[in-house]
Amino acid sequence: MRLVGPQGEQVGIVRIEDALRLAQESDLDLVEVAPMAKPPVCKLMDYGKFKYEAAVKMREARKNQAHTVIKEMKLRPKIDQHDYDTKKGHVVRFLKAGDKVKITIMFRGREQSRPELGLRLLAKLAEDVQDLGFVEAAPKQDGRNMIMVLAPHRTKATKMRSADPEIVVAEA
Repeated sequence: MRLVGPQGEQVGIVRIEDALRLAQESDLDLVEVAPMAKPPVCKLMDYGKFKYEAAVKMREARKNQAHTVIKEMKLRPKIDQHDYDTKKGHVVRFLKAGDKVKITIMFRGREQSRPELGLRLLAKLAEDVQDLGFVEAAPKQDGRNMIMVLAPHRTKATKMRSADPEIVVAEA
């Protein structure tokens, strides 16, 4: 097998018994890192420390992930103008906060035979908020409901960065 030392240096091709003896002498573990290679590659390392550092890296990566939040707004095809403006205000607020918005239009009774009313309403809403977001999922009929998803132009991470800019001091 090919053996790699604890600092990443190449020890060379050695027998398994010799590698195990070296691992015991240096009080480290012999870990097979590339079993499919010809010859297989093993490394001398402290396996517990390696696992701990990998877990810390995973925790850091998870902390830096952007969490996607989907808010939902429900409308009806025969919505009054004032109610529409109120719902549009909520959608605008959600998009400004960096959240995605799922718009659901609920059809009842005879309204189900007029899906063009829902399409027209969704197109109007998408046009009204086009400066803040874009249509991520086009309107589609899902049983008695019609669904469309709007996403903000900027992600939360870039919004947070722009809200807290670094202070640059000019020398006088």
